[in-house]
Amino acid sequence: MRTRQPTTTALENQRIPVRAKLAAAWTSFVFLYVYVDILAFFKPGVIDDIEGGIVWEFNISQTLLTVFLVLMAIPILMVVLSMTLPARANRITNLIVASVQVPFAAFNAVGESWTYFYGLGVALEVIVLALILRYAWTWPRTTPSATTATSPDHETVRAQQQA
Repeated sequence: MRTRQPTTTALENQRIPVRAKLAAAWTSFVFLYVYVDILAFFKPGVIDDIEGGIVWEFNISQTLLTVFLVLMAIPILMVVLSMTLPARANRITNLIVASVQVPFAAFNAVGESWTYFYGLGVALEVIVLALILRYAWTWPRTTPSATTATSPDHETVRAQQQA
């Protein structure tokens, strides 16, 4: 009878492109954002207030719901933009949008009596936003190659080599 021996080979640690990391982080952020709102429906009185036409302290209106839609659309669109924008625009967009989202995330906890629930939700959202900021800030840079460089420095070097 043979006993199974554990394998000692290491798992391959593949490099994940920054675009994929950003898209995954924005996707996680969207899930947190949505689930905090969905789970908040279970707080006593929330559904009654909604049926009475009030969300938090605001009267439910087309304007309010449009604002909510815009606020949700921004991180949702960042999933796509993180995978499709050119690197420079991608980095700048992620840095700006993630920075702006931090206060919006924190707003969810302002004035709430359920501090553990909202505090955890905000903390998780801010952690994901911090990851997004880190991924964008530390985006790897490439060195210009001899075939693509067209700067005066490259042309100067080329002229010196030919002389």
